[in-house]
Amino acid sequence: MMFRKEAMLHYTAKFDKVELEKIVENVSELPDPMLDPAIKEAFDVAYDNIYAFHVAQKSVEKSVENMKGVKCKRVARSISSVGLYVPGGTAVLPSTALMLSVPAQIAGCKTVVLATPPSHDGNICKEVLYCAKKAGVTHILKAGGAQAISAMAWGTESCPKVEKIFGPGNQYVTAAKMILQNSEAMISIDMPAGPSEVLVIADRNSNPVHVASDLLSQAEHGPDSQVVLVVSGDGVDLKAIEEEISKQCQSLPRGEIALKALSHSYTVFARDMVEAISFSNLYAPEHLIINVKDAEKWESFIENAGSVFLGQWTPESVGDYASGTNHVLPTYGYARMYGGVSLDSFLKYMTVQSLTEEGLTKLGPYVAAMAEVEGLEAHKRAVTLRLQDIEARQVSGMR
Repeated sequence: MMFRKEAMLHYTAKFDKVELEKIVENVSELPDPMLDPAIKEAFDVAYDNIYAFHVAQKSVEKSVENMKGVKCKRVARSISSVGLYVPGGTAVLPSTALMLSVPAQIAGCKTVVLATPPSHDGNICKEVLYCAKKAGVTHILKAGGAQAISAMAWGTESCPKVEKIFGPGNQYVTAAKMILQNSEAMISIDMPAGPSEVLVIADRNSNPVHVASDLLSQAEHGPDSQVVLVVSGDGVDLKAIEEEISKQCQSLPRGEIALKALSHSYTVFARDMVEAISFSNLYAPEHLIINVKDAEKWESFIENAGSVFLGQWTPESVGDYASGTNHVLPTYGYARMYGGVSLDSFLKYMTVQSLTEEGLTKLGPYVAAMAEVEGLEAHKRAVTLRLQDIEARQVSGMR
């Protein structure tokens, strides 16, 4: 099955309000975008930090000899073709382009399709294009929403079909990813990564200005974002935090969006840090900010979170952009069983075993006995016939 180009053009016109002639671009054929030097430097620093953190995740290949003559190892291979979804509905997100394409580059993925909604003139955000070219993206699909996920999953006349799809998105993007991974499209996905979340734990030592700014930094993502404040212990100036939220929100360009998100967010009161972190582990936030005194000592108590930010000088924004960690993280409580995007997300692992004649002689009888218990005679014979050959050669050699 192929998701046809005409359908993509139709949906791009309907939802992105753009009439396109060409919906897929080969990145190598696109001219280098011109960026302001200061902006270019910022993205270069982010690229270097993200690259350094993810290349450090490369595992050393290990071989184990479990018995004499029985060797086993685990080897990594890149996923050949991957699709990267970079949202762009209400805000352009070149940072997400880096977060997804850099580990794909390190893994050695051969085909890398980056899907992102085009601007009203039919072009791609120049910062997204800069990041895509720098990190080795091969194709750009100028489309957003569920239709972009479908195009990468099924393939079109011009868009390569991919084997795994990555990236955050709205509820429709997330639903498309989850539906398609259980379809004949034969794809996998990184994780359920929907609207953004943050949980901030604050105590009486927390600066209300900082706490308010962290809450708003997630609220401004979209009206369906959720922010949660957990007040630990007594002495927290909640009124000052609320006043700061109101004050800062009024001056935000995306203040109205933030207000909508705040309308369904809430504050939780905990007796102490143990109770605060217990609640956080139940909630399993995408982002967890521990803005309390001696925050580092609580790290070992955290069980469920996408990414953690410790201490008063660690705003969530650094992880979103340039500290080096990945900002594509599980939401909706899926941090209980998923981790964020990493180098391993773009790899698959194979096990390899090799036995010598001596190894099969030692291990073979045990395998034959187990196969007999399970009633799988062909499994047993695959071993015993070889053991007979080995024994025959040994007898012949003795003669």
